[in-house]
Amino acid sequence: MAYFSRPQSSSAVRIAQPTDSDDKTKSPQKKDSSQRQCRNILIYGSCRFQDKGCIYYHPPPSSTSTDVAPEAPAPPSLSAQAVNAPVFVPRTSLDVVPTAPSAQSLPFTPSDSLTPYYTSQEVDYEDPSLSTYFGTAQSTFLRQPLDYHLYSHPIPDTFAPAHFISDNLREELQKRSEAVHTIPSIPYHVPEELQGYHSLIPLEPITPERRKLVSWYSTVYRATSINDGAAYVLRRIENFRLTHHAAFGMIESWSRIRHPNIVRIREAFTTRAFNDSSLVVCYDYHPNSQSLMELYFRSLSPSALHGQLSAASMNRIPEATLWTYIIQIANAIRVAHEAGLAIRMIDPAKILLTGKNRLRINACGIVDVLLYDTRQDTGLAQQEDLVMFGRLVIALCCSSITALNALPKALEVMGRMYSAEIKTLALYLISKPGPHKTIAQIMELIGTNRLVREMDEMQTANDRLEAELMSELENGRLVRLLCKFGFINERPEFAREPRWSETGDRYIIKLFRDYVFHKVDENGSPVVDLSHVLTCLNKLDCGSDERVMLVSRDEQSCLVVSFKEVKACIESAFSDLSRASR
Repeated sequence: MAYFSRPQSSSAVRIAQPTDSDDKTKSPQKKDSSQRQCRNILIYGSCRFQDKGCIYYHPPPSSTSTDVAPEAPAPPSLSAQAVNAPVFVPRTSLDVVPTAPSAQSLPFTPSDSLTPYYTSQEVDYEDPSLSTYFGTAQSTFLRQPLDYHLYSHPIPDTFAPAHFISDNLREELQKRSEAVHTIPSIPYHVPEELQGYHSLIPLEPITPERRKLVSWYSTVYRATSINDGAAYVLRRIENFRLTHHAAFGMIESWSRIRHPNIVRIREAFTTRAFNDSSLVVCYDYHPNSQSLMELYFRSLSPSALHGQLSAASMNRIPEATLWTYIIQIANAIRVAHEAGLAIRMIDPAKILLTGKNRLRINACGIVDVLLYDTRQDTGLAQQEDLVMFGRLVIALCCSSITALNALPKALEVMGRMYSAEIKTLALYLISKPGPHKTIAQIMELIGTNRLVREMDEMQTANDRLEAELMSELENGRLVRLLCKFGFINERPEFAREPRWSETGDRYIIKLFRDYVFHKVDENGSPVVDLSHVLTCLNKLDCGSDERVMLVSRDEQSCLVVSFKEVKACIESAFSDLSRASR
């Protein structure tokens, strides 16, 4: 059966059945390599591999003139590129073990047969111009992997390999993304624009029962910045009149702190847009986060203190999780104290859980502005941070905010449900201030073993996220590539040509689409092989020289093309569409 190419013009290789006339016009067979003169003799006059296994013909010394230097000029028939070419390295003999060359010692190949170093194609070792150190005499072809654009498996025996992100992580990230765009159903009245922020959305209900921040009510809004379009949190202090403009210097000091366990401060300003004098502090927004108050204390029904402590085991936090919380909060306190600041806001309602066991202290810097006094004692405020830290630990252990009011009962519950180290740490934190009571001493009480174990858990979590990221590494590129397919294939009309997508290079794109997605087995059943799709699309995106056979649906046209040629067809067709859309 004769095969013919349907498109008018393309770069594909046409397959045709050979005829007798073709056999008669074929060029004579190449001479045996032992009868072919070495190219180093033609170019340089000598070959330094003559006695080292070079398999090509070298004229005897008597047949060359003794007056001619070893580096004789090249014959006039040779091009300047051949004259300036590096020394030809012949193929090694069969009894020599090949070694891998360096980047500077790759074998010379003529320009008309130059191939990329990393390709996925067949290499004919009988052709001297494709001689290489890679492979042996028994090899008939060399198939090298692509040098980039690959789906990589995660670390063996660590995570299950997959081409797509896990469902749990995808759901969590989608919920965060959705939280950025949610709007409350109840009506609210806010300014349309506020100091470069717009689209203000309340993040918490405004009720008379809401807690005060020091002596003022506060409201939290989500807002979008005009400068970068990102979402931020604006915490507004209602009816606050700033008396010391120097208090903003504390906000500037906090804005320089970037720590994974502290919600970063961006800026602060005063405004009358809410029909009062308000202080507004801008923070980073962590969507879909929960405070420790909402997570561990809001679900408890109002009851007597002893009743809450007795039911603490029902809401018990695992000790490993509790140590994770303690280490993260202690680390945030350490950074603030080393910067000469005090957090002053170690409260369950102001500590956010932004991920799995990931804490961030929120609302830092506000108390420094509200209670600004040039004579304030930073050291005393830092000691108060440690006391608030101890109260928080006891509250978490007993699942009760007021557990400290019945300290003996709280210590009894802690001793029954947790190790003695946690109780010792909590008692040290709530003890009286002293010269040796510092956050450094707290880190020593926590212990090196627990700090190292926490670091191990963090690195394991990082490995898991990197494995998830690698599974999605190529998907963005492939989606863009599939979009180009969608724009080109089956287009009903373009440039007043109804058959535009069926002619020329577009016909090759259609056949390649069938080759990737519409394959069938010997029984005519669809072949649903995701690995085949991903492999073909990756080779297409990087423009591999590997060739594939494309057959039309009526089996009357057969084209042999490389992925590089198909990519050129796609880019050309998409460029035509892009220019027409402008």
